[in-house]
Amino acid sequence: MSEIDGDRCGVGVPEMVVRVQPELTVNLGNFAAQGPLDWTPLFALARAADAAGVDRLAVADHVAFGEQLDDFARPELGGHAGSQQPTGSDGHWLEPLTTLSVVAGMTSHVRLRTQILLAALRRPVILAKSAATLDVLSGGRLDIGVGIGWQRAEYEAAGLTFESRGRLLDHTLEVCQTLWREQRASYASPELSFTGIHQMPKPLQPGGVPIWLSGTIRDTTVRRLVRFGQRWIPWGDGDMKDAILRMKDALAKAGGDPDALQVTAPLPVVRDGDGQMDIARTMERVPEMVALGQTDFTCPFRPPADPGEIEAKLRDIVSAFRGAVGRSPSR
Repeated sequence: MSEIDGDRCGVGVPEMVVRVQPELTVNLGNFAAQGPLDWTPLFALARAADAAGVDRLAVADHVAFGEQLDDFARPELGGHAGSQQPTGSDGHWLEPLTTLSVVAGMTSHVRLRTQILLAALRRPVILAKSAATLDVLSGGRLDIGVGIGWQRAEYEAAGLTFESRGRLLDHTLEVCQTLWREQRASYASPELSFTGIHQMPKPLQPGGVPIWLSGTIRDTTVRRLVRFGQRWIPWGDGDMKDAILRMKDALAKAGGDPDALQVTAPLPVVRDGDGQMDIARTMERVPEMVALGQTDFTCPFRPPADPGEIEAKLRDIVSAFRGAVGRSPSR
């Protein structure tokens, strides 16, 4: 897990320096191509992951869809070249913070993250309140991973300008961190000004809910990492080994601390002839990525058909992962 330098105090205190042990994340399938659906497998996976010692669960986000889904493959719009949107326009997507609230109530240890939340689509004061509430009720287990997204129609449906989405994200994060950190909050920007605002409870975690930022290696992404917390969700940067080194170099030039960078990326899975994860061979590749600076490994877990086998399968993966990174078998 992590060790935090400094007093555990959330009000008026910036984020403390965190020394992180490598962690294992599993994605919860909070979307599906069609319905109606039974979402109980999502909850079964969440409970099994919590019991098995998985470090973090992550959920995705879309608020609404237009019909230009080919834009997902356009990097100039924020998409990923060569990729395909996983559902059609009528895909079913559960709202991530609501979903994590339900998951928090049925788990005790596993951390919870949005990956990624289109934060700019939410009113900042409401997002700050929702996230702080979930952090408090979960015992300080929430992270929010955010990004600007790729879909113009989603911004238009929210009455927002797609071309301004970068600034809107910055604005949203500025307001959230101000409300999380200041007892008597004041803020001024072209979008919004307020003074003498009180919003309680504050998040349990020092400095507020940890923020992970999605983006390619470019000036705007680097700037956000320096400003809002050095936790990076790489997007479309190809070879991860090269990407981490390049991002660390960019952070150093921008005045950040490359040694403090946290990076989440997929677990480099090796599969056997039946398409199942070869756990031993997969974990052989992990120490190299840890040495380069990857701190969080997202496992593309395929639950077995028998729900009773999910926890045991996850325990095998967790045990092998902890052995590969030199962590204690227990929490």
